[in-house]
Amino acid sequence: MSQQPSQIKKVVLAYSGGLDTSVILKWLQDVYDCEVVTFTADIGQGEEVEPAREKAKSLGIKEIYVEDLREEFARDYVFPMFRANAIYEGEYLLGTSIARPLIAKRLIEISDETGAQAISHGATGKGNDQVRFELGAYALNPDIKVIAPWREWDLNSRQKLLDYAEKHSIPVEMKRGGKSPYSMDANLLHISYEGDILEDPWNEPEVSMWRWSVSPEEAPDAPTYLELTYEKGDLVAIDGETMSPAAVMTYLNRVGGENGIGRLDIVENRYVGMKSRGCYETPAGTIMLPAHRAIESLTLDREVAHLKDELMPKYASLVYNGYWWSPEREMLQEMIDASQKTVNGLVRIKLYKGNVTVVGRSSEENGLFDQSIATFEDDDGAYNQQDAEGFIKLNALRLRIAAKNR
Repeated sequence: MSQQPSQIKKVVLAYSGGLDTSVILKWLQDVYDCEVVTFTADIGQGEEVEPAREKAKSLGIKEIYVEDLREEFARDYVFPMFRANAIYEGEYLLGTSIARPLIAKRLIEISDETGAQAISHGATGKGNDQVRFELGAYALNPDIKVIAPWREWDLNSRQKLLDYAEKHSIPVEMKRGGKSPYSMDANLLHISYEGDILEDPWNEPEVSMWRWSVSPEEAPDAPTYLELTYEKGDLVAIDGETMSPAAVMTYLNRVGGENGIGRLDIVENRYVGMKSRGCYETPAGTIMLPAHRAIESLTLDREVAHLKDELMPKYASLVYNGYWWSPEREMLQEMIDASQKTVNGLVRIKLYKGNVTVVGRSSEENGLFDQSIATFEDDDGAYNQQDAEGFIKLNALRLRIAAKNR
């Protein structure tokens, strides 16, 4: 056991109301003989969170936090990450990763408010989330104690959890004697699927698995066009209608899903060392990434854009591995945000049968594209093509010297 029960008088539990965290709630009361505070966050998972309040009450909990954090999640976590064009291992848009620092922050804040000595979570000892929760928690409160039941108990199967729930009269929805086919996690940015047949990387996902999107084959035969407005790197309006960050993502998830946008099937490298196969639906993010890059292509200086691209994999790894609250991520964020001052303008995109295509971009105030210079027609002397000869010879000098030596 990682903590001495006598040290813990009160603990804040990240509580979903499902089987795992309901068993954890009772287990904490029994093993640690402590008071439990529950915290349930709505970060856009699309499920009603209020039932968690009633379930916590039925289990004797007196201090219950149920909070709508959708706007904070989109504004302070997802949008800053998309300013960086962050993508992990060339494919993953970090949907689960980016939700964990917000939950960790609220766990610490609530522990301060309630006088709790510890926090607890339902992440397993095999995954990334335990790292993300705990690195975030320690960064914000170095003295906090963490209870991770999956690293302590022997309830290491769904059947053992069900048996424990039955023994202790813990209500369990959807019991039905069978197993849940997939382990799923959802928020405004994505929904993830792991487990069951997906544990074999050769198996194609079942059609019935997907929740948010139609298949590209079943998407409409006519494309959908959207005009996206950017201010300082953030998407602030769609088709001229100003929207909050959470509203932007909700809208793009719906429209993207209707057009078969955002499905992904990957094998990724977890921070704890193993490879993991997961499937994801990220309609909004799949639209936002190329659109943001499109407006940057028009408004960012070449070397700034290239430097951002060089730094992005490091930034993405920091988010994936749980270092959102680290000084190096915050340093990178300041630099990234500084680059976005001129990222203003419009992007027109076409959604069609699973594809996102940028078909127009414009920035009257900050555009660096000069048609009079770039044109293939007569440029009236705006660019002296003879200047290129010296430029080429200077850059070729070291290559010519090396060639002579050969």
